[in-house]
Amino acid sequence: MGFAYPMQKLQDWITQQWVIFRGRKIEPAHYPWLIGPFGNLDAVGGDFIHRFAEKENLVIEKDAPVKGIIPSMASLNLPDEEMSRLSREVIGFYESTNSYDLDFSVQWNSFFKFFGLLLNRLFSKRLNQLNIPTESIPDAESIKSEIINLVDPQTNQIKHTFWFRALESTGQVIYSGVYGICQLPSGKTCVKAVFPLPNGNATVIMNPAVGENGELILDSSGNKFGDAGFYFLLKDARGKYHAQFIRSFRDRLVIGSREKLISAEQTLTLWNRKVLQFNYEIRRHTKHKLL
Repeated sequence: MGFAYPMQKLQDWITQQWVIFRGRKIEPAHYPWLIGPFGNLDAVGGDFIHRFAEKENLVIEKDAPVKGIIPSMASLNLPDEEMSRLSREVIGFYESTNSYDLDFSVQWNSFFKFFGLLLNRLFSKRLNQLNIPTESIPDAESIKSEIINLVDPQTNQIKHTFWFRALESTGQVIYSGVYGICQLPSGKTCVKAVFPLPNGNATVIMNPAVGENGELILDSSGNKFGDAGFYFLLKDARGKYHAQFIRSFRDRLVIGSREKLISAEQTLTLWNRKVLQFNYEIRRHTKHKLL
C-alpha cells in the first residue's frame, strides 16, 4: 500500500491516505478520461493557475476568442434529435460563458449542514476551493464569473479552461475548476469538471442529455468505476497515482431557458438524500476580472 506525502497539513494527509486505502492504483496513460490538473500543497486558488501555467509551459489568456466552458456544444456528440431540441440560449451560455452573470441561492438540508461546516473549516477556506457558503441563502446572491484559457504557445491550442466563480459581495472564491469534455471507456462523451486539491483533485464527470423542453441535463449518477460520477485522484509520496470512485455522492444540474431567460437547478445528494440545492439565474453581463 502507498503512503501520502508526509510534509503537509494533517487533514490533507488523512484524506489522501483514505483514498489510497479505499481506492485503486492507476497508470495515468491508461485513464486519459479521468486525469486532470493536480493542486499544489500550498496554493489552489488564484495563485495556482499562474504556477500551473509556468510548470506546464502554457500561456494564460483571459481575453481569448473562445470564452466558454465548452467551445462547441457539438463536441458533446448528442444525438441529432436531442441537439436540435437543445435551447439556443443554453448553447450560448456554455459556448460564451464569459458573457454572463450568475445569481444564485443556496438551500442546505439541515441534517448535512454540520458536514458543510466541517468541510469549510478544515479545507475550503484554506484552499479557496469548493468553498460553498455554509448558511442557506434564500435570496439571490451575485457571482463574479471568469473564464481563463491556458494555451500551448507552440500550437495555439487550448489545453485547459479554468472557470473561476466568486461571491461579488465579498470576493470569496467558491469554485476554481477546470472544465471540458471527456470520453468514457464506454465511448460516451461527458462533461468533466476538475477541482485541484493538494497533490490531487476532485473530479466530477456528468452524463449529458436534453429534456423535453430543450433543457440540458447533466447527471453524475454512475454505478461503477469508469461511469459518470465523482472521483478523487491523488499522487502518493512515491509519485504513484490513486483514484477512488464515490458512488454515494451525486450531482445533477438542469439548465434551461424560458422567454430567453436562463435558469438552472443543481442538486447534490449523498446516499440518495439531498445535501443542498443551488438555484441560478443567468443573464448577459459586462465582464468582470477575478485575477
